[in-house]
Amino acid sequence: MSTDTVESTHKAPIIYWVVPCYNEEDMLPLTARILTPKINSLMASGLVSPTSRVLFVDDGSKDATWSVISILHESDPVLYGGVKLAHNRGHQNALLAGLMTAKEAGCDAAISLDADLQDDINVMDDFIRLYMEGNEIVYGVRSSRQTDTAFKRWTAELFYALFRLFDADTIPDHADYRLMGAQALDALSEYTEVNLFLRGMVPDLGFKTEKVYYKRGVREAGESKYPLKKMISFALQGITSFSTKPLNFVTWAGWMSIIFSIGMYIYASISVLTSHAIWGWSSLICSIWFIGGLIMVSLGIVGEYIGKIYLETKRRPRYRVEQKL
Repeated sequence: MSTDTVESTHKAPIIYWVVPCYNEEDMLPLTARILTPKINSLMASGLVSPTSRVLFVDDGSKDATWSVISILHESDPVLYGGVKLAHNRGHQNALLAGLMTAKEAGCDAAISLDADLQDDINVMDDFIRLYMEGNEIVYGVRSSRQTDTAFKRWTAELFYALFRLFDADTIPDHADYRLMGAQALDALSEYTEVNLFLRGMVPDLGFKTEKVYYKRGVREAGESKYPLKKMISFALQGITSFSTKPLNFVTWAGWMSIIFSIGMYIYASISVLTSHAIWGWSSLICSIWFIGGLIMVSLGIVGEYIGKIYLETKRRPRYRVEQKL
């Protein structure tokens, strides 16, 4: 092996930290204040290239988030960059916009993390070392949920249980804190669906992967951007994007309805033979409500998939970049 090959093998990678932001004007100054010394230490130790940078993605914020990003860029144009989306497109689209921008900039790998920095940034050293050892994707996985409320823990367990039930490939207790190498980013760019669910798309890429476990902290400023309504919508998006099993429920429910109706027919026949036909009124009402509810649920599931087909066939852009720093 030549000297040049040895040097290139041990060359510090160019890392881009992709940070989606939505109404984070209160949090971003603190985020920069925490990230800057960490990244500087990684550069000083030779673990990452001095040309590495942080890329903030403003997901159409309504507050002064973009102004804060611009100030950070002006204070250190080498370390801080920004991407402003023309409209609020949601966390997953904003994250994808940042990853694709990092790919186009020629990074060796990108680390995605939330602006609230609840994910432990100290494990990024392990991310990069595992990447240097040949792992194209490194997942940050929570070791516990002690900082969550009982309700949040219960809903999270239900979330992953549903994904296992519907055979959707996800990493339990992993959000979007991960490292992706250039090869994985290239592969991700080939996925063109409009209905994005990166937590299912990234495991689907394949490649050699590894996990790093960490304890999640608490949010230091601002408010969570994922209330219960958004969490439910996110779960439905993931399940319907990566599993067709809910459609099987319609067929299964149809057969159960037929079996139930046969049972009710037998019951009604016995009622007539024993001169208790008047009792059938309650059974009839229950049957009508049961069948009606079953039809509505079935139509809702089918409609969810038809809606996704509708969105995919329109082929509208997933995001539009208004400005870059």
